[in-house]
Amino acid sequence: MTAGEDPDGERLGRVFLARVLEPGDEIGGRWVREAGVAEVARRLREGREPLPGVSVTRWAGLVARAGHAQPARDLATAEAAGARFVCPGDAEWPGQLDDLADARPLGLWVRGRPSLRVWALRSVALVGARACTEYGTHMAATLASGLAEHGWVVVSGGAYGIDGAAHRGALAARGATVAVLACGVDRTYPRGHTALIGRIAEQGLVVGELPPGDHPTPSRFILRNRVIAALTRGTVVVEAACRSGSLATARAAQRLGRFTMGVPGPATSPLSTGVHELLRAEATLVTDAAEVVELVGDIGELAPPRQGPVLPRDLLAPAVRTVLAALPGDRAAPVEEIALGARTTRDEAIARLYELRALGYVERHGDGWKLTRQAMISVRGGRRPC
Repeated sequence: MTAGEDPDGERLGRVFLARVLEPGDEIGGRWVREAGVAEVARRLREGREPLPGVSVTRWAGLVARAGHAQPARDLATAEAAGARFVCPGDAEWPGQLDDLADARPLGLWVRGRPSLRVWALRSVALVGARACTEYGTHMAATLASGLAEHGWVVVSGGAYGIDGAAHRGALAARGATVAVLACGVDRTYPRGHTALIGRIAEQGLVVGELPPGDHPTPSRFILRNRVIAALTRGTVVVEAACRSGSLATARAAQRLGRFTMGVPGPATSPLSTGVHELLRAEATLVTDAAEVVELVGDIGELAPPRQGPVLPRDLLAPAVRTVLAALPGDRAAPVEEIALGARTTRDEAIARLYELRALGYVERHGDGWKLTRQAMISVRGGRRPC
């Protein structure tokens, strides 16, 4: 919609309200649901009759903000920055955001060419501590690149630490990533991520609720997290202390019925205590991208089973392994002793011992049999018996 169109239209009305109401304002969301965008915008512009649910003081503050709102200018500023306004009813609107009910965004400002709705359908949130460890950075980047290689979109908050590592990991794998900001999408926060946010806008999407030029505040970061949780199929917390804001994303995901996952860290690390508490409650432990995809993906997208290396003795028949295990490790033993240890007959033990000799596991010593040096290493793991 251009600046010359109906100022009371749905889109301009939502842009106007986005300047007046704070993100996640459930009272304002109820007004919009019950009275409609145009009516709420009209009442705020006129400022005479307060809408229900707010005090006189708060109503006066909203009316004052309404007096400074210029939705046409916001749209023009966004367009100059390469951004668009996507709102409910648009083809690009992600329907899963409607799960937020009255806390649903009035609309989202989006920078980047891809469709937000299409990308959100197959997306996972990766969040965690800003002041993270090298382990956390490594895990976030590895998970993100793995998810990108599996065809999943990585969503995070563009912040320092885990967020930045997640975005970079996805970009390094030539994958898709979305940064959900707690400020206007024409601004860069944090400043140190100017180049990263610019690269995400070129290769992926930069998204935010706040109008152009708006600045972040602590409460806006927390409210932003509900959008990350609602957009995605599941949230992975990589590293977080007990009071980490990233846990708010996990809690929002749980309330919305999304998958909640956590990456375990060292038991002694303060930056993993929040994740561990999450795992003790309701989250699912994950350690790589395949495990994440198994949880959030379609039926049949299973992580490969984990198993140790296949040892040569694993390929032996059970009866042969039993005879092999009956040989002492420090001396040659007679056939009778070996048969007794293997709980089999003498003839059966001799037959299996000749098989083992052909494979290089045992050798004949007079009337007895003994493990070879190579068998000692492969069968006993290189450790001599006590």
